[in-house]
Amino acid sequence: MDGRVRFAGLALLYAALVVLCLGTLWQAGDLQFGRNPWANIVKSAGELARPSFVDLWFGNPQLEYRSDDGTVLRTEDQRATEARFLGGLARATWTTLQIATLGSLLGALLALPLGLLTARNLGAPRALARAAAGALNVTRAIHTLVFGLVLVGIVGLGPMAGILAIALHSMGTYGKLYAESIETLDMAAVDAVRATGASGPQVFFNAVWPAVLPQFVSSHLYIWEYNIRDSTVLGLIGAGGLGLLISEATSLFQWGRLATILLVVIALVTLFDTMSRRIRQALL
Repeated sequence: MDGRVRFAGLALLYAALVVLCLGTLWQAGDLQFGRNPWANIVKSAGELARPSFVDLWFGNPQLEYRSDDGTVLRTEDQRATEARFLGGLARATWTTLQIATLGSLLGALLALPLGLLTARNLGAPRALARAAAGALNVTRAIHTLVFGLVLVGIVGLGPMAGILAIALHSMGTYGKLYAESIETLDMAAVDAVRATGASGPQVFFNAVWPAVLPQFVSSHLYIWEYNIRDSTVLGLIGAGGLGLLISEATSLFQWGRLATILLVVIALVTLFDTMSRRIRQALL
């Protein structure tokens, strides 16, 4: 009964927060969708419905750009231009995959000792446990883009800033999931290994690690998949990858090219989701 009352109280607090958010937005005049939202949606949807990659086959090989008075400014082979764009898109996709893969791995490795320290059932010294939990909370609270902005200023433009940004933000999530996985352990098996006189590392590798490894792998796959999506926007701040192409397409209102990039992102995430699901099923 107490649990239901507590849940009802939390639900009321959540409802009050939602009403407060809506009320303040309404009062400030920000609860609106701009001018002609439906016309803008239809126009944008129409342009996005024709991805630029179709120009490889249907593009005009003699596309003319004219001035207002009809003077031909230049002539372009649309098919060749699109082929060059798709080549750059392939390179950007590989860069994005590199950023997500290496950043996720680095974050997982950095988080492992912190997750072990914050797991309450392993009995780490309180001062170390609090310091580790604080570090994980800080890195989890700061968005990847914020880390990226700082790191671009430190290490310069390029994928390295993106890798470090992904690693630092992911470290907080990895550490929390690691600690929660360890806290669900059957401590009887751990205590049995300790009773044999095993050292700390021996207890970890013989009792803790085999039990939590499937959950660790599952967590890694999930965060890796999330980081593939997250790393697509890091190019907006100079970290390279698909984000740079997205920024260029939106700034130049090239909705056809944006549609092509988004299709690549969707395909990449879908492919990785299918792969990670099969790996998780194999671990069960």
